[in-house]
Amino acid sequence: MGFLSTLLGIFGFGIGTSIGLLIGFFLFIYSKPKTVKEPVPRPLYELDNDQLLDILPDIPLWVKCPDYERVDWLNKFVADMWPYLDKAICAQIRSATKPMFAEYVGKYQIEAIEFDNLSLGTIPPEIHGLKVCETNEKELVLEPAVRWAGNPNIVLTLKLLSFRITIQLVDLQIFMAPRITLKPLVPTFPCFATVAVSLLGKPDVDFGMSILGGDIMAIPGLYQFVQKTIKRQVASLYIWPQALEIPILDPATVAVKKPVGILHVKVVRAQKLLKKDILGTSDPYVKLNLSGERLPSKKTTIKKRNLNPEWNEKFKLIVKDPGSQVLQLQVFDWDKVGNHDRLGMQFVPLKFLTPYETKEFKLDLLKHTDSYDPQDKKQRGKIVVELMYAPFRADSGKLDGTQDGYSRKESGFDRTSDSEVFGGAGLLSVLIQGAEDVEGERHNNPYAVVFFRGETKRTKMIKRTRDPVWNEEFHYMLEEPPLNEKIHIEVMSKRTGFSFRSKEHLGNVDINLTDVVHNGRINQKYHLIDSKNGVIHVAIKWVTA
Repeated sequence: MGFLSTLLGIFGFGIGTSIGLLIGFFLFIYSKPKTVKEPVPRPLYELDNDQLLDILPDIPLWVKCPDYERVDWLNKFVADMWPYLDKAICAQIRSATKPMFAEYVGKYQIEAIEFDNLSLGTIPPEIHGLKVCETNEKELVLEPAVRWAGNPNIVLTLKLLSFRITIQLVDLQIFMAPRITLKPLVPTFPCFATVAVSLLGKPDVDFGMSILGGDIMAIPGLYQFVQKTIKRQVASLYIWPQALEIPILDPATVAVKKPVGILHVKVVRAQKLLKKDILGTSDPYVKLNLSGERLPSKKTTIKKRNLNPEWNEKFKLIVKDPGSQVLQLQVFDWDKVGNHDRLGMQFVPLKFLTPYETKEFKLDLLKHTDSYDPQDKKQRGKIVVELMYAPFRADSGKLDGTQDGYSRKESGFDRTSDSEVFGGAGLLSVLIQGAEDVEGERHNNPYAVVFFRGETKRTKMIKRTRDPVWNEEFHYMLEEPPLNEKIHIEVMSKRTGFSFRSKEHLGNVDINLTDVVHNGRINQKYHLIDSKNGVIHVAIKWVTA
């Protein structure tokens, strides 16, 4: 029985892999089965109660469930493609199972395991209904109901010592309900980067198995054992939340870099700067920014008539790629009239920083980026900065203490405040994804305006639409979590030409940020106030370092 369990484990594992590959290839292509003999249609009134109960499981989901769509056109499409799909899928199955079989060669006196014949037959699967699920994420979720009563020709040969054992799979029937997720949706054809396939439940798999010409499924108890083994193998691979991920696009071409940490910068001082003013002095200030960012540069205060200024000013910059980004430091001489003269510049690659470790840099100022320019021998002074990179915690937005919000002390229990539990600086990211059914009285050129802590930020304007899609993200560096605070968002419309009444209010919403701090993230659609049917889609995230 131990050898038989191993053999069935191999076969079940191969079946599980085959099912996963079939799901991936049947993403958009399912077909209606061809039967050898056309059934004779009978009206329902001729059937008795027992006959009606027998056919209920075979009724397609698009008949029983109104949220499932009928897709006969898709079934017809694959009916013509099936001969070619059969060869392509079988090639993938051979490739996927070859290393699995190789693991068992040499064990249990097994010399070789290989397919003698591998064909999925002439009858393609049938999709009994397709449901499209809407989510607030940038993804498309499809849930088809698939049935396949095929006539495959699958013969596996196992060479054991000097014996040749032939195992044949016959009368294969599969019913499964996969969930197919296309994510993330991107503006590059075919408009999604990955296909993730998982099963919502254990699939129903029925088949016969012939070994040396005899049907071993007739052995009492063996049929149930084989069924359980195969379902367990398939479940371990593909039952949700596990998934088979099929990459479609190169991640490097569609990746959108997100903030991963905060760079703490302290501009300490500069020494022996160049004299740019007529009176033999300078009015220096420092501009600093990270490479690859379009955000405005941070600036220190201006130190009038000082060649050795002391700033001791602190800044925080959002880091998206610490492995490649560089901190750019530029020292300028402020002039009341005309352009400001650059006194020198320097760069610090973030890859030289150790997370959570403060490091001081005393840097010689350069004329430009080419530090090996032989003509650049002029001393431009030095700048001293302190840097510390703090990556965001993986558990941002979660309780740092006990879940009930209490902390134990020697004298008893003391209630901790929200500010203590969720305290610490962090980054608030606000993603304005889009709006629906926003309608103005005179024009529809909507844009969104975000108001928070005295700052006002706005999206681009989309002309002549009631369903704008912005997908613009705004960041706020905060010293403490925004507990009991609200963010105000307005949707406006602006006439493109000249007009005395060029702007029009289309709706607004106030979003409480307490849930964002407690949960780490929210992604919802909000009904707009002062709008009949208007809705705005907003995703907000809070992360701490």
